[in-house]
Amino acid sequence: MATTTASEPSLAQKLRGMKGEAVKFGAVGLSGVVVNFAIFWICINGLHLAPVRSNIAATSIAIATNYLGYRYWLYRDRDAASRKREIMLFLVFSGIGMLIDTGLLGIAKYMFGLANLELLAAKVVGLGLGTVFRFVSYRTWVFKAVPEPVTGTPAVQDATAAPAGAAAVVAQAELVLAAERVRLAKAE
Repeated sequence: MATTTASEPSLAQKLRGMKGEAVKFGAVGLSGVVVNFAIFWICINGLHLAPVRSNIAATSIAIATNYLGYRYWLYRDRDAASRKREIMLFLVFSGIGMLIDTGLLGIAKYMFGLANLELLAAKVVGLGLGTVFRFVSYRTWVFKAVPEPVTGTPAVQDATAAPAGAAAVVAQAELVLAAERVRLAKAE
């Protein structure tokens, strides 16, 4: 009797599978960048605040707008069972991303004495590094995927394999019903 084992997808396949998610993440992130730079500019030029304070205010407002985009558009199909945990982790990882961004800006301003366009370039680099960190942490720990059924169990068989009997059919039906309950719970 021949057995088939599911092979793990290669890194290239995983990266191709993340392409759509990365594009949507970029779209939400781009809206956050627009908010961030607009508030930063207002704080620097309109309110005459220091660059680091301006960056903290701008990034905090952008974090709030980004959460809405991530939760209700990009990751709307992800597990939302524990919203308090999700928001707490989102704020923690966003705060670390803000430290990366603001830290680089502070180093550029106060250690190297950069100003104007050089300071703006440092903000762009810091924002880029913070964005990579946020993408990995949000998709890994904050907006977790609904767990897939474990492969290799009698309930999940290769499509070409013969059914193992009534027990397998019942197990498969239970999995379908469980998935449907999760989908309906998300819709509410």
